[in-house]
Amino acid sequence: MLRYRLLRIGCVLAMVLLAAGAAQAAITIKTVLVGNAGNAADTTGYGAVGYSYNIGTYEVTAGQYTAFLNAVATTSDSYGLYNTDMTSTYGCNIQRTGSLGNYSYSVDSDWANRPVNYVSFWDTCRFANWLHNGQQGEGTTEDGAYTLTSTGIANNTITRNSGWQWAVTSEDEWYNAAYYDGTSGVYYNYPTGTNDRPSNVLGTPTDPGNNATYMENNSSLTIYGPYYRTEVGAHEND
Repeated sequence: MLRYRLLRIGCVLAMVLLAAGAAQAAITIKTVLVGNAGNAADTTGYGAVGYSYNIGTYEVTAGQYTAFLNAVATTSDSYGLYNTDMTSTYGCNIQRTGSLGNYSYSVDSDWANRPVNYVSFWDTCRFANWLHNGQQGEGTTEDGAYTLTSTGIANNTITRNSGWQWAVTSEDEWYNAAYYDGTSGVYYNYPTGTNDRPSNVLGTPTDPGNNATYMENNSSLTIYGPYYRTEVGAHEND
């Protein structure tokens, strides 16, 4: 059975993080428990997870990622954590000012609670390492949940370290959290907890409790420019 993924407009990667322990934080990543350890996979072969875990309730926001950049990328941003496309038409509007050796990052308040985009998988690994290391300054992005080396990245051989506290979800972890209902023991077609296609209308939806941000028929958007992405938690079932 086909499962449908409803992604925010313009997002390069869904930056959902899995938490295995508490961390002292300047920013707060809200999480929700995913139980029912040992559930079976569905017909796609995905979703089986042998342990309980906490997963990020919402996407990582532009405001949270801005805090990360200001902590670890003010001197050189040698790992390319900031993408200039963030200020493009479909970007998340994170601005960088200053020059090499003295960068600063900001995002307007009306953009801060919307999902960040134009981030890579390795950006999210470094964000996870930063969380794992207590949200400290530069030099805290290359080890922790992941030991990042140029060779490992080039060969795509980076894996989670033992004792990790935060990590990017695996396909099974994300799939399980999105589609599986532990109470009924079934996988739903949509991550809103139903087999009925969600409405993409925000505000007064045609299907209360079953709506999401997406493009309908390649034309109708939930929200248009300049944002294109709703604030996290905007939908009733978020």
